[in-house]
Amino acid sequence: MRIDIATLFPDMCEAVLSASIIGRARKAGYLDIQCWQIRDYTIDKHRNVDDTPYGPGKGMLIQADPMYRTWEAVCAARGSRPHVIYLSPQGRVLTQKKALELSQKDHLYLMCGHYEGVDQRVLDEIVDEEISIGDYVLTGGELGAMVLTDAIARLCPGVLADESCFMEESHFNGLLEYPQYTKPAVWHGRTVPEIIQNGNHAAIARWRREMSLKATYEKRPDLLEKADLNEKDKWYLRTLGWEE
Repeated sequence: MRIDIATLFPDMCEAVLSASIIGRARKAGYLDIQCWQIRDYTIDKHRNVDDTPYGPGKGMLIQADPMYRTWEAVCAARGSRPHVIYLSPQGRVLTQKKALELSQKDHLYLMCGHYEGVDQRVLDEIVDEEISIGDYVLTGGELGAMVLTDAIARLCPGVLADESCFMEESHFNGLLEYPQYTKPAVWHGRTVPEIIQNGNHAAIARWRREMSLKATYEKRPDLLEKADLNEKDKWYLRTLGWEE
């Protein structure tokens, strides 16, 4: 997986994406992530990349040309046209399903806006889709780009030890994850459920499924509308008060 990030703050992105699991995956060669400084591709002698917008209003906009030149440089360096994503509060809200879809692509290019955003013309020219990490506004696209990169990268082969590391997590199968426990078996008087200590894998699997259903029903019942539920699942949910 190759991910290029166009940003005014590459050091900020590198600090996060060089750490922990993503950082180790980069060093091991499973991920190719590069941050590109937009200011390096402006023709302004002062390296300015923004200007005032047309019409009334406050703030500054990133100009189309530096953004376009950055994209051109990436295409030339990589030898191909990437799938271009603009991080925007107007975009489609990121989901686990979308992250999985994007993890199947070979090359992504993430555009980070700042100030009041980016000149619409460059968005119309090169952007394939806009993605938001939530219905709120940030000062720039960098945090969104790092969240998106992390969500996608951890689904790529080799990044996590095994597919089971993410296949049973919240949202991957449309439900929230079951509760998990580690040693000691008793803490502050609270005991790890006996069923997951007895070694009966079939019983543990069913318990986990039921606890996943319970967590979803109690915390995010809206997810049940689209979840793939069998008759046993529906029966268990009815015991909790769920109405189909």
